[in-house]
Amino acid sequence: MPFAVKPYVSEATRFLQELKSQRPELEAEQKTGRGLLWDRPQDPELRAAFDAARVRQKAYVYGID
Repeated sequence: MPFAVKPYVSEATRFLQELKSQRPELEAEQKTGRGLLWDRPQDPELRAAFDAARVRQKAYVYGID
């Protein structure tokens, strides 16, 4: 007869599960916040200008050269 093993759930996982059950709107708020800070439209012309202005690093940066 094999032993029954309970699946392990960490304290952090339990905390997050409880938090999401208490505040079901939390995930939508997180996605909205991410949209404000990270998911921004990119300007291809500006990106091309940044790439063109980039200076290549020397192979050995500590040399006097």
